[in-house]
Order: sequence, then C-alpha cells, then structure tokens
Amino acid sequence: MTGLGAITPIGNSTEEFWKSIRENKVGIGPITRFDTTDYKAKLAAEVKGFNAKDYMDFKAAKRMELFCQYAVAAAGEAVRDAGIDTEKEDPYRIGVSIGSGIGSLQALEREHEKLLTRGPGRVNPLLVPLMISNMAAGNVGIQLGLKGKNINVVTACATGTHSIGEAYRSIQCGDADVMLAGGTEGSICPIGIAGFAALTALSTSEDPLRASIPFDKERNGFVMGEGAGVAVLEDLEHALKRNARIYAEVAGYGATCDAYHITSPAEDGSGAARAMTEAMREAGITPEQVDYINAHGTGTHHNDLFETRAIKLALGSAAGKVKISSTKSMIGHLLGAAGGVEFITCVKSIEEGYIHPTVGLKVPDEECDLDYTAGEGVSMNVEYAMSNSLGFGGHNATILLKKYHG
Repeated sequence: MTGLGAITPIGNSTEEFWKSIRENKVGIGPITRFDTTDYKAKLAAEVKGFNAKDYMDFKAAKRMELFCQYAVAAAGEAVRDAGIDTEKEDPYRIGVSIGSGIGSLQALEREHEKLLTRGPGRVNPLLVPLMISNMAAGNVGIQLGLKGKNINVVTACATGTHSIGEAYRSIQCGDADVMLAGGTEGSICPIGIAGFAALTALSTSEDPLRASIPFDKERNGFVMGEGAGVAVLEDLEHALKRNARIYAEVAGYGATCDAYHITSPAEDGSGAARAMTEAMREAGITPEQVDYINAHGTGTHHNDLFETRAIKLALGSAAGKVKISSTKSMIGHLLGAAGGVEFITCVKSIEEGYIHPTVGLKVPDEECDLDYTAGEGVSMNVEYAMSNSLGFGGHNATILLKKYHG
C-alpha cells in the first residue's frame, strides 16, 4: 500500500478521518436528506461538507451520482498520496478495482417518480449510466486516465474487501503493476432506509451515541453510513523502483461463501472462520501472530454473535488475546464502502501502532466475550492486522496486512 484516500462521515480525507478516529469521534446524527417522520430509523452517518466541484470538473460531476463522486474523490487523494505520476506510467498497467454494493438508488427513485407521473418519455437518458454500480470504477478510470483492468466486485457488505483482495490477486498474477482498490457507497435515501428498516436490520435508536454499538448487549441493528475508501496497491518492485513510501503490505486474502442464508451468517461462524484461516495460511502465520482484527461488527444481533464464534473457530486459544474493534461504532455501516475504509483503518493502525476502541460499547454481552477494546484505544506494536467483511448472500472476505520492514 503506497497511497490512501477516504471520504467518510468523520472526515473527507485520510488525515481528517484518522484524526477523528484517534479522537473517538462519532459521525452519526439525524438524517438530513429527507423527512424521516414516517420512518422507523431516524439516524444515519452522513458525509458532511462534501462538494464534488472541489475534487473534479463540474461538468463531469453532474454526470455522476454520489457514490461515483465519492469514489473519484477518494481515488484522486490516494493517487496523490502515493506520488504516482500517471503521465509517466504505462496506463495499461494501472487498473481499478472499486466496487459499490448498490449503485445509485437515488437515480432510480427520481426517474421512477418521473415515469409514474410524467410518462416514459421524460425519463433521463442517462439513468442507466448514472445508476449502475460499475460506474464508480469506470469514472475513476476516465478521470485519472487509467486503462488497465477495470472491475467492479459486488458482494453487498463484503464489496470493499473483495475488491481489494481481487486487486491484490491481479497484481500477484501479473495483470497489473498498480491497482486502485476499495469500495464506495451513497445510499442514504428514502428507499434505502425504508428497505433496510423493513428487514429489521437498522437501529431504531434516536441517540447517536447508543445507535451503532457493536458487540454491546443492547445493540439492535446497524446505522447506515456512506463514503468511500480507496488504496493504491502496488507491486513491490514497482514501488521500490520509484522510491515510494510503503505503508504496509498485503500478506493474505481469504474468500468463502456460507451457502447458508440470504441475510444471516452461518450460525457457527464456519464460513467467516475459513476466510480468516485461508488468509493466515497464505501469509504463513499462526493465530498467535495476529495482533488486531478490525471486525465486520455491524451491531446486529446475529452478525456480532456469529462473527465472535468465527473468530474463536479461526484463532482457537489465541482468540481471547487478540485485540478486536469495530470502526462502524464511529462511522456506521458504509455497506460496499465499509471494507475499503476499514482496510485504511488497519493500514493506519499498523503505521502508528494504535488500535481504536469500539466506541459506545458499555454493556457486556455474555455471548460476545472477546476483547473488543472497550473504553479507550490502545497504543501497541501492530505487526499483523486482519480486516473482516461479511455480506448478504453469505459472502465472506478477509484481508491480512503486515508491517513493511524493507
């Protein structure tokens, strides 16, 4: 990893995001995008102060929905952070693997209303390219002039982590020298909130500090967030040749399917556990060497319980000693972008030797009995960090990062 870019509910750059993480800042509040009077869920983790014109040409921004704008902004920051001069690189050797779990629900809402009230002739000719989820990766390629492999992994809430994992594989097998990888999402809108609330997946709390409370006994659902997290992954030889600063390196990647249920993880945690063990196997490490796990940790009853079981299954006796925390306790659940932002969290944890707490965790749950870093953050050396993402449909993804020693 040589570059990082983030648009989040607690900061519109990696620096601002990480500063807020260090301050335990919670980016959750009342939804401002629409009137929530008739909605069960009243809170969300919205991006604040984002203006697309600050990151791209105004005309280009007008042809992008929010999820694409977030991706382009984060990708631009990541490229600048990496110090890559795209003019001096072979554009066919730089690829993009940025996924979105949903695409634009807002475009669909707007144009469906037009269809019903004004007829099919009034539907925006750009509806499809505005709406479809691959347009985040496509727009990043267009804006930055990147002509290599350009893919969009869609695995619901595991999208960001799978996107990074598949970028890692692309470099491993020689498809690219550099990949921009991560996830993006912008679905805080009436149909998005109503849909997840109807599924009883969203927290109904109206207290921002007691809404997204992963692993807490009083948890009652997740809080929808939005934003993007993009990292520059680079072949080591390529990075060394241009004297790049290296944040950390990817050591392993595991991906499995529960083959169990469309929304619930496998109750014994076996699918997620296998993703973790596959990542450790590829890295050639033992469970005792894992210092930190950035948990999927959504705050739903089933996820937190079954992920706890998965960690115990994967790490065995070492499970009780590893530090675990959920970034969603501060930024909510960014859906397809979650894995991208949480990957950045792991990279910064390795770089700075700091593990943030699971903010808001106050009431212990007897069935969630691991060390979720309650209270304050912990300063410690982090050699290996693991990031988990679990998606509807039974998709499990784990990325294992290690400190770079040169």
